Parts: sequence; structure tokens; C-alpha cells
Amino acid sequence: MASLNSNQKSTASKAEGIEPQTGSVIEVNIGGQVFSTCSETFAKYPESLLGLVFSTSVDSVPLLKDTRGRYFIDRDGNLFRFILDFMRNDKLVLPEDFSEKHRLIEEASYYRLPGLVKSVENQSEPKSVRFQSDVNGHDLCEDFNSPTKEGNELDQAGDISEGAKARGGTGFITVGYRGTFAFGRDGLADVQFRKVIRILVHGKVSLCREVFGNSLNESRDPDRGSTERYSSRFFLKYNSLEQAFDQLAVRGFVLSASTACSANGVSMTSDCESEENRWMHYTEFTFYRP
Repeated sequence: MASLNSNQKSTASKAEGIEPQTGSVIEVNIGGQVFSTCSETFAKYPESLLGLVFSTSVDSVPLLKDTRGRYFIDRDGNLFRFILDFMRNDKLVLPEDFSEKHRLIEEASYYRLPGLVKSVENQSEPKSVRFQSDVNGHDLCEDFNSPTKEGNELDQAGDISEGAKARGGTGFITVGYRGTFAFGRDGLADVQFRKVIRILVHGKVSLCREVFGNSLNESRDPDRGSTERYSSRFFLKYNSLEQAFDQLAVRGFVLSASTACSANGVSMTSDCESEENRWMHYTEFTFYRP
């Protein structure tokens, strides 16, 4: 019995400084992304939308529920992580390369968090860089925070300007997709269209966010942390390869390498093998910004 008391004291000593959490666990579906937190997190901001929705002292604000019974709010799920972090920690921490300040202000206003709105407004503006072409077809880079364009043009070796390097740096981004061709019934269609199932994105987190912005779906990436890390668990919210290539080109990336292979590794008999399965393939494109 004495040994048990000693263990209890040791455990209590280790737990010093850790605030006990109370209340129930809440799951919310924000634009297709699921977040979990304690009810007391929302209760800290009783005048906020979420504070009112999950308040026990006032009539609940009616919300839709998804197929699994979770409360659904049709807002930006990628930006909601900053909303939730603010409500948890009572402070705002944004990545250095964060470029969606105005959209975050809109989200904070929707959730009725004036303190967060003020915190976002006090954040310094990131450098804004735009790529364009001159009359000779040469790429130019304009830094909107600079009064002049001196030094912004590409040098004769084709290097990206210092303004672009200062914003996102150099690096590689790999875009891959698994696809096939959409055939008509019994394979008799005269025209076979490309069918892209999903576009995957691999690379440094800060570069991927800079290039694809709100088009980047991060719901499958569990390691939310430093933007200097790398991830292979991003995918795009659209299925147009050319749209992804356009976004990469605007940010100064050029195609470095590509590879393709058959993605149909299952041996099937002729009775069950369809034309779409026959043409299933996986392709990757690696882009580089020097």
C-alpha cells in the first residue's frame, strides 16, 4: 500500500504544471476537414459563433450535421486550424510565409472573434511577388513592396530574382497523378478522354503552400508544424493538370524531369478486365525553381 502511495505521489509530481481539461470532446466538420477539441475551448469565447453554438446556458444555434453526426460548417477548413489554435492558446501564430491574411480576417469575422481579427491585422505583410513576361518573352519578377524594379529581371543565366528567392526560396516540387482514359460503353467510344483520379503534391511545405495556396488539400497530412518540413501527403482540390502547371509556372518553377509507369499491378482475366483498368497509369512531374 505504501508503494502505491509513493507511485501516486510521483505521478502527481510529474503532472504539476499541466492544466486539467474538463468538458466533453467535440468534433466539427469544417468544409470537409474534421477537427476535435474540448467544449471548454469554445466556452472561453462565449460571444463567438462557436461559443454560442456549443453553449449550455443559451439555446443552441442550429447547425447542419454530416453523415456521421458531426456538426458541419461550410467554411475554409485549411484556415480553421488558425481559428482553433487561437481559441486554444489565446494567441495567434502564423507561418512566416503566410499569404492569406485577408481571407483569415474574413474567417475570424465570421466566427465573431474580434481579438483574432486585431491580431491578424497587426501581423506584418509578407512580400508579394508576381511573375510576368516582357515584350521579348523574358520572365520578370516584380516585388510590390519595393519602390523600384531594379534587380528584378532574370539574369542572363536564367536565375530567378532575389525577390523570389527571399519569398519562397529554391527547391523541388513533385506533382503526380494516377489516371486512365474514360472509355464509352464496351470500349466503343470514338474519343477517349483523359481521366485523372487525383493529383498528388510532394515537397517542402512552405513551397507547396506558396504555389498552390487554397487549392492545396492538407487534410491527410497529420504532421502540422514547421513549414520547413517536407510532406508527401498533399493533394489538390481540382483534377486539372494544366491548372497545376500554370500555378507552378507563375511561381517560377520549370519542369526538371518526369516519369510514368503502369499502375495496374493486379492480374485480371479477360472476363473482368475493363478498358479503363487496362490503361491505368501513374505519372510524376518534378519541377524546380533555381
